[in-house]
Formats: sequence, C-alpha cells, structure tokens
Amino acid sequence: MSKLCVSLTETTASDMLDAMRELPPQVDVAEIRMDYLKGGYQEVISALHMICRRRDRRIIITNRPVREGGRWAGDESQRLAVLEEAAQSGADYIDIEWESLTDMDVSGVSCRKIVSYHNFEETPRDLAGIYNKCKENGADVVKIAAMARDICDSARMLNFLQEHSKLAPPLIALCMGEEGIATRVLAPKFGGFLSFASQSREKQSAPGQIGCENMLNMYQFHKISPSTKIYGVVANPVSHSMSPAIHNTAFKHERLDAVYLPFKVKDPEPFLNSFLSLGLKGLSVTIPHKEKMMALVDDMDDMSKKIGALNTINILSGRKHGFNTDISAAMRVLKSTIKNTDTKALSRCKVLLLGAGGAARAIAYGLCGTAEDLIIANRTDERAVKLAQEINARYCSMDEMPDCRPDIIINTTSVGMSPKTNAMPVPPQMLEHRPLIFDAIYNPVETRLLREAKKAGCATAYGFDWFIDQAVQQFEIWTERKAPTKIMADVVRNKLAVV
Repeated sequence: MSKLCVSLTETTASDMLDAMRELPPQVDVAEIRMDYLKGGYQEVISALHMICRRRDRRIIITNRPVREGGRWAGDESQRLAVLEEAAQSGADYIDIEWESLTDMDVSGVSCRKIVSYHNFEETPRDLAGIYNKCKENGADVVKIAAMARDICDSARMLNFLQEHSKLAPPLIALCMGEEGIATRVLAPKFGGFLSFASQSREKQSAPGQIGCENMLNMYQFHKISPSTKIYGVVANPVSHSMSPAIHNTAFKHERLDAVYLPFKVKDPEPFLNSFLSLGLKGLSVTIPHKEKMMALVDDMDDMSKKIGALNTINILSGRKHGFNTDISAAMRVLKSTIKNTDTKALSRCKVLLLGAGGAARAIAYGLCGTAEDLIIANRTDERAVKLAQEINARYCSMDEMPDCRPDIIINTTSVGMSPKTNAMPVPPQMLEHRPLIFDAIYNPVETRLLREAKKAGCATAYGFDWFIDQAVQQFEIWTERKAPTKIMADVVRNKLAVV
C-alpha cells in the first residue's frame, strides 16, 4: 500500500519535532528537510540526533543541495556527511541524489536508500533509463520527480509507474507543478511506493505539493486503490475550481470508490487520448474547452448540439457521451422560483437577459421558445445582436434597458462578482416594478443586486443554486444515483465562508 509522506521545512530541530507531532496519525512518514535548518554543520548534526531520538513515526532524512532545488549551499562533503550520520543514527530512509551515492559510505546499516532523480525543467523521455541507473547505483527505493510542462507528462509518468509497480526496487514517480497533481493523488492506484504532501499550501517544498489535509480528507489518499474510478474538471486555469471539493465530498458521502481531480489542460485531444487508458470515467468541462470538446465525444445531448458547447462527459465502455447540464440547471432554478412566488408563468413573461457570454448563451437557449419575449443586452452591442439573431430574440442597448420593464431580469455578467461586490448591473429604479431577479453570480452568494431586489420586494433566484444544480446533475449522470445535494451545497458555502 502506498505511503503518504509529509515534507517538513522548519528551521530548527524543536520546530521540526513539533510539526511532526502535529501531523495526523494517517501520515505514514515525515520527510525531514535538513537543508532548511539554520546553523552550521555541527548544529545540523546535533539537530539530526535530536530528531532521530524523538521522532514519533518513520522518517526520511533529506539534505538537498541548491542545484537540486534545495537550500544546502555549503560544503558538499559535509552535506553528504549529514546523510551518512543519519544512516548511522536510526533514520528509516535517507534520500540521496543519483549522482552522489558513489561518494558516500553507508555500508553496514539498516537504513534504506532512496536514490532520487530530479528535473525541474521537464519530464524526460527516457524514464526507464533513469530508473535503471538509480537501480544500478544500489537504490532500495527509486524516486523520479520531474516537472510537468503539460498534463500529458503526468499521464506518461503514471503509465511508467504502473509498468514498474511490481518490479524491484519500488518506485516513487511523480510530476511537479500544477499539471502534476494527478501523479501525487493517484500514486496508490498505480502502485507508487509513496507520495509527498506538504504541511499546508503555504509550506510546499516542491511545486504542486498538496496540503496533507486535502490529501487525506478531500482526496482520501489511503482509500485510493487500483479499482478507483477517475473523474475530474478540465479547465485552464483550474486552481480556482471548487469542483474537486464538491464531487470528492459527494463521492465520500456515498461511499463510492472514486476520486475527482483538477486537470489543467491546454489541448483537450491529447489529454483525452492519454488519460482514457488510465481509468478516466467522467469529466466536468469548463473554460476554455466547452466548444472544443464537442468534436472529441462520440455523441451528445440535443442541448449541447443546439448551444454548441458541453460541460459534462460520461465515459462508458470507452465511448464518450457529452451533456450540457448548465442549461437544464438554470431552467430548473428559474422555474422553481417562479413556481414558489407570485411571478406569472414564464410563457407570459418578458425576460431581460444581461450578457452574451457562455452563461448567457446557456440561459438564452433554455428560454428560447419558452419565454413570451426575450431581450438581450450586453456591454458589447455586437455580441448581444449576434446572440439575439441566433435565437430569434430581441436586442436592446444598455441605455435602453430601463424602458423595457421586464418581468424577469437575469444577470450573467461579472458585475457584482467578488471582489468588486458593490457594483450593480442595472440601475436601482429598474427594481421598482418588482421583477423577478436571477443573478448567475455565485461568489458572493448574495450579490448587491439580490440584496437590493429583496429590499424592493422582488422574487430572487440565486446563481449559487444554479452552480450546485449543474454539479448535482453531473454527479447523477456519472453515478446513476441521487446526489447528496445538501452536502454538496454545504461544501460551497463553507468554501465561500458563508454562514
């Protein structure tokens, strides 16, 4: 079973020990980064002895030089002497760079040697050659850590790990950087000896390390196995996405053997080709890939075809099925609000839609043929005119909006979004005749537009509910079971610090 190791980067022995004791018991190994310690050689040796005596779990002693991404800038012979002393002093593992082992004497000790290769520029092609060289140098464990320049580097690293998972010596194989996150989380699925996490997001010792709390709780590292199904969100950028927290929490609640990852993808076609063979079962698709993915699926629902974009892929028996849950989710929220208020039936409503981007297109197509009158306004007139012509709706300029007197106003622009939360997309006088207000923004949950609408006595529909509903539908498409909607919504509320 793969072990989870947390890298400790404190600057004193006592702080290292305190940090180790604060780690959850599920953390199997602590990596002690001796190169982070303050002081000269003798102080480092004293700190080493103290740490070895008082540790509360297995430890890896690492003393990384600057040339290998570490902080040891002193004498090379002293750097290696620290590792030799660690081997003699009871460390469980010492981590030695592959070109340094021949310069050390660690014979006759029970300490195991992790022989490591690091590349901070790229993921090299000849991973097998690197593995064999580390093996020939006497490795008890081989470690290969390379920078991912593209998400496909991670797929290549995981395939390499899987191919070598039953060979000796055991292998740690991971990619660094945001594109390498999958290799850290999926180490147990593909037979990795261990994976590294950081104490927290602020204390990474290598690019792309995940905080141990997220590794243990959100990704459930120790429950990942060869049978675990892989899902994820395809986006660029992706680090802001709340989808991993939402779907992993839902998987955990439903006790499903599945994990959901953030995939930073530049080109979706090679990504799909490289990850399908690794057990990929489903995807959320967002900016900028909703249109590009259409050409890569085997079939799709009618709404995806109409709007020219999809946001969900379900993979069954190798076939990729595309869906657009944005449209149905928006319409469900809007119709539910109408049903539960005094708003007249949608078929008799005049609707003003603000915006002409992806969210506006989804709602416009949902309303097409449903609302009595649909009017589109946008800061850039040309985009609004184009969308209006596309669905046979009307267009008005931003200056003409107050004269529309719509029954429903739907905002899909970013006006009022965090951090500029004091802005409003329409003037306050447009609320006087009490139209229903639907704000697609979900951060903050209650925008100024929604607050002012409630004060004016308007019915309100929330972008937060839209965001949750589209994720709920994705979950149900993938799993064919009812989603834990409240659990998923609570995750987002907590992420947004909403009480």
